[in-house]
Amino acid sequence: MTLTPVPRLAVIVVAAGSGTRLRGGAPKAFVGLDERSILHHALRGVFTAEAAQVVVVVPDGFEGEALTDARDAAGDRTDLVTVVTGGATRQESVAAGLGALWADVEIVLVHDAARALTPRAVFDRVVAALDAGAVAVIPTLPVVDTIKRVDAEGRVIAAVDRSELAAAQTPQGFRRDVLEAALRSADDDHTDDAAAVASAGHPVLTVEGDAAAFKITTAPDLERARAIVSERPLAATVAAPAQRGPQVGIGTDVHAFGGDGTLWLAGLEWPGEVALSGHSDGDAVAHAIVDALLAAAGLGDIGTHFGVDRPEFAGAHADAFLSHTVGLLSAAGWRVGNVSVQVQANRPRFAARRTEAERALAAALGGAPVSVSATTTDGLGFTGRTEGVAAFATALVLPA
Repeated sequence: MTLTPVPRLAVIVVAAGSGTRLRGGAPKAFVGLDERSILHHALRGVFTAEAAQVVVVVPDGFEGEALTDARDAAGDRTDLVTVVTGGATRQESVAAGLGALWADVEIVLVHDAARALTPRAVFDRVVAALDAGAVAVIPTLPVVDTIKRVDAEGRVIAAVDRSELAAAQTPQGFRRDVLEAALRSADDDHTDDAAAVASAGHPVLTVEGDAAAFKITTAPDLERARAIVSERPLAATVAAPAQRGPQVGIGTDVHAFGGDGTLWLAGLEWPGEVALSGHSDGDAVAHAIVDALLAAAGLGDIGTHFGVDRPEFAGAHADAFLSHTVGLLSAAGWRVGNVSVQVQANRPRFAARRTEAERALAAALGGAPVSVSATTTDGLGFTGRTEGVAAFATALVLPA
């Protein structure tokens, strides 16, 4: 075995959770995605990034199983692997991981094993921000859902301005001394490590996260992850993205008016407008974007991944379709460059909400720019007769 030089970086992979909500029959990290566990997939992503000491924190009794997964995922870096037993809380588990770090480690990333499909690019962005002088860095995604504050009886109290909200992901990165001191001084058990560092008075910087880094918490999350993993062989049949330049795809979609409820189009709800019919919400704009992105990446089409045999997408809105597509692209080594889409319809009138639609679609795509234009067909065709909506999208994807 060739010894790897002692690294300056360590990744603490927190895998000590019970996974009660997942109901997978084992602690969450040890539930299978395919023939491999969630933990194995998470570690495989960790070992594609910069060489680091990797400390895996697991429940009591699972140390041997974790070590087997870690050594298999590490390849020729097995000398960098350490497995320790976690505590009753997340902070206790992270503290156990910190206690196993080598003296030379200066930068620590804390990563949830449940975010098993996190791409290397997220690790790289966090490390780059720390190298540039930050003491604490977390990857985030914009919040795309409308957020409401509710009381104990479930009544809506008020809307929450989501423009100032972001969904935190992992790995969260820290200067080692800052994280160790923050955890030693913490009075409360914080929900993530960045909260403990912020409570100690340190600024926390954000970098762009990735839709593929979603957390596997519930059974639908697990099925989503399994679907992405099962589709990876399809991505492997095309040339490696790093060997190619930007790719362009075109997508179209049409839906007729006549669905139930209110209209959803371009990621927005349109109160008072007739709904479009379809297996999901009939959002022709979002569906055209999905087809364009999949075509650009060589990953099939919307029917391949979102057919009527996928009940989880029945009634789903644009954010579900677009975020899942971003995850498919990310797993295949692509990221969204930009998207342009044209809507052909007499109704609804887009002018007043064009900017809002562009922001909603861009947020669902992880921040990639989206431009939306709209036109009528001067009374010609089914759109001219106000029978439905047509959308035409062009997408650019880039190697991740």
